[in-house]
Amino acid sequence: MPDTSANARPLLEARNVVKHFPIRGGVFMKQTAAVKAVDGVSLAIRGGETLGLVGESGCGKTTFGRVILRLEEPTSGDVLFQGLSILGYSKHDMQALRREMQIIFQDPFSSLNPRKTVSHIVGEPLLVHGVKSRREREARVLELLEVVGLRREHMRRYPHQFSGGQRQRIGVARALALKPKLIVCDEAVSALDVSIQAQVINLLKDLQSEFGLTYLFISHDLSVVEHVSDRVAVMYLGKIVEIAPSRDLYREPLHPYSQALLSAVPVPDPSLQRPGRIILKGDVPSPIDPPTGCRFHPRCHYAEGLCSEREPPLSEVREHHWAACHFAGRAGLP
Repeated sequence: MPDTSANARPLLEARNVVKHFPIRGGVFMKQTAAVKAVDGVSLAIRGGETLGLVGESGCGKTTFGRVILRLEEPTSGDVLFQGLSILGYSKHDMQALRREMQIIFQDPFSSLNPRKTVSHIVGEPLLVHGVKSRREREARVLELLEVVGLRREHMRRYPHQFSGGQRQRIGVARALALKPKLIVCDEAVSALDVSIQAQVINLLKDLQSEFGLTYLFISHDLSVVEHVSDRVAVMYLGKIVEIAPSRDLYREPLHPYSQALLSAVPVPDPSLQRPGRIILKGDVPSPIDPPTGCRFHPRCHYAEGLCSEREPPLSEVREHHWAACHFAGRAGLP
């Protein structure tokens, strides 16, 4: 497993996490196949850091985020929070753990109950976790709304009365209600306009500094991930193919898939655009029947016979820079 850093026990650790969704058919609805959404992911997140998780749509990012929160039960593997496995926790134990682990969902509209006011939406976690006094809950809700840049009059409004950016701020306030240590940001800004994205990202960074939060930041937007992340993990077809400090990965990616992703990132100044764009051949293989060996080899420019025969392990190619490629780093970005 990639080393998190010197002598620091990770806040959260995933060990060979697997999540397969069964496909059933026939008269007796027997399992005929499985969607291998997450297929052996191991990584760790230090307290106070932001780990970016990137990859194409359908690669398993969101499923992994839901599994580590136990919103989905893993098929196998283990998830440890503060050194303790949480997979054996009872429903009562998990309710207590929810204070420590929260999520900001991708769609800021569908994740909010349209029949509830902001006061109820943000205050509901407090009610569930024992804050029975309405006055106490409303005081805490007002405090949270002010933290995320909303006002007292917003408490009595409904989600449809807000803009997309304001709705996402409500989602952030709800996630902060129980003072968690870990927040999974699942495409938290992808549904927002670019200017609003910047506001929400800056808000998340300010909150992290103020409250010592730890983020798993899931996104397909590499520019956003570069701005917010301390380390970045690249996911392809259910597996981590590269993980490194953000600066190292963006400066010199070692895996061909990471190189292709970064070659497609636009830059503000066209004169600084990289001269060679890497165009991947073919489509992403089906997660029902992934390729043998390296899962990326059917689309890789540098694949050789070994790549289709043997799966490369995630190995430390350079200090704190891990890649799952038999020939990691042999070809840099054009």
